[in-house]
Amino acid sequence: MFENDTIAAISTALSEGGIGIIRLSGSEAVEICDKVYKGKNKLSEVDTHTIHYGHIYDNDRILDEVMVSVMRAPRSYTKEDVVEINCHGSVFIQKEILSLLFQKGARPAEPGEFTKRAFLNGRIDLSQAESVMDVISSQNEFAANNSLRQLDGYLKKQMIVLRESLIYEIAYIESALDDPEHISLDGYGKHLDDVISPIMEEIQKFIDSAKDGSYLKNGIRTVIVGKPNVGKSSLLNVLAKKERAIVTDIPGTTRDTLEEQISFGEFSLHVVDTAGIRKTEDQVEKIGVKKALSSIEDADLILYVVDSSSHIDEEDFRIMEKIKDEKVIVLLNKSDLELNIQEDTIKEHLPNKSVISISAANHSGVEDLKEEIRTMFFHGEISLHNDVYITNERQKYLLEEAYRSLTQVKNSILNEMPEDFYSIDLMDAYEFLGKIIGESVDDDLVNEIFSKFCMGK
Repeated sequence: MFENDTIAAISTALSEGGIGIIRLSGSEAVEICDKVYKGKNKLSEVDTHTIHYGHIYDNDRILDEVMVSVMRAPRSYTKEDVVEINCHGSVFIQKEILSLLFQKGARPAEPGEFTKRAFLNGRIDLSQAESVMDVISSQNEFAANNSLRQLDGYLKKQMIVLRESLIYEIAYIESALDDPEHISLDGYGKHLDDVISPIMEEIQKFIDSAKDGSYLKNGIRTVIVGKPNVGKSSLLNVLAKKERAIVTDIPGTTRDTLEEQISFGEFSLHVVDTAGIRKTEDQVEKIGVKKALSSIEDADLILYVVDSSSHIDEEDFRIMEKIKDEKVIVLLNKSDLELNIQEDTIKEHLPNKSVISISAANHSGVEDLKEEIRTMFFHGEISLHNDVYITNERQKYLLEEAYRSLTQVKNSILNEMPEDFYSIDLMDAYEFLGKIIGESVDDDLVNEIFSKFCMGK
């Protein structure tokens, strides 16, 4: 155990609801709870992993009717004694009970401290700990499934396999250097190259997955652009399935950027609706147009909305020139009206860009748009199979460093350097992979990681 004191926090969202859960963890969790709980039996006398009905008392005053769960070490989330008080979801009641627990000897838990204790006490590794917050914050089905696979230890298992291969070779080199008469290094460079090549391939797969992983975790940053009154805000409302943006027939209604996270089930879009791009003397609208043009530079995907019942003009040419080198899907909106713009017309100015006919008025074309995004970003298919996508920048950086170290080993083999050069870079790669799962990590980094967690987790 790395901590001896008992911590407590409200683990459910601090808002009105049917129930609220207050969690305690530490060697005195049961004892402290017994000071405020009255039921058929004292909690110190009950079996582990049982739940009990009773009341929470402040001296002789009943605070609430509760169900209390008892989970004794080491079979708990933190590998310490854990007690969870299920009370009514009143914010006032939850705070009253928590305050009472502090009076009886518990201290307030820091953000992420329950999960931090689970890591420090060896129940989970660092990659699993980081996946806890990914599960909580997941915006779509795929992100949730990916996080759950990491929480189940998939990445840890892969890192262990790779590290075992590396440490075997490190040990062999060190043994051969200490005892050259009995352990030969003749032809060892070729053997080592054959060993590390597949390891590098595996690491590269994880690195390559990081881009898709970022899209799946955070959503594809999608900017809607077009002239005023072409249906950009109507499209946002259709995608969001609610009246998120004001829609009028007056050009220039949207003066600022408007953002919305939209889930398509397996993946999500972080959509930014922008002001209509046109020349204007209105000072406020000018600022909106400037923001719209600036948003294009930060976008993963541009949805260029065109009023297909109108005609192409100079403003369209200006927009198309701005977005021609970006990832773009052209949406010919108002396809329910008489068409004056054809797909071929757009293709003349934006060759190799996808063009889809939609109608924000009757919601047609949305499924076609969804399929096109899936094809553009995920090769037409989103499936975990037996893989995990890297969604964590820290993990990606460490994988890249491990890959660089193994590249240096290959260069040393190619240049016929002494074998002790191999050992240095192999050990670096081993350490970098170890940091992913927390085998070698300093306290400051651990504190930084867990400080980003929500309270009570």
